[in-house]
Amino acid sequence: MDRLSRVFAALADPTRRAILARLADGEATVNQLAEPFPISLQAVSKHLKVLEQAGLITRGRDAQWRPCRLEAAPLRDISAWADQYRRFWDERYDRLDDYLRTLQTGPTAEEK
Repeated sequence: MDRLSRVFAALADPTRRAILARLADGEATVNQLAEPFPISLQAVSKHLKVLEQAGLITRGRDAQWRPCRLEAAPLRDISAWADQYRRFWDERYDRLDDYLRTLQTGPTAEEK
C-alpha cells in the first residue's frame, strides 16, 4: 500500500482522527490519549500502531514515559493531493454562481 493510501486508511476511523486532534495540542501518553474513549488501552494501542505505520505519529521514549507526537508531513501530502481538485471545484462553483445570478436577474434580451 502506498503512503497516501495508508494515511487515508488511518484517517478513516473517527477514534484515530480524535487522537490526532488531541495530539495537535501537544504530546500525550497512551493513558492520556485513552481517557476520553470507552475502549481498552489495548484498543487505543492498536489505533496508535495504525497511525504510526501511516507516519502520522511518532512515539518517543523518556524513561517509562512513551510520549506520542503528531507528525504533520503526511497531512501536508493529503492537502497537496486535495489541492489538485480545488481548481475543478472552484470552476464548478463559479459556474453555479453565474447560473444563480442569471436566475436572480431574469433572462437577458438575447434569451427572450
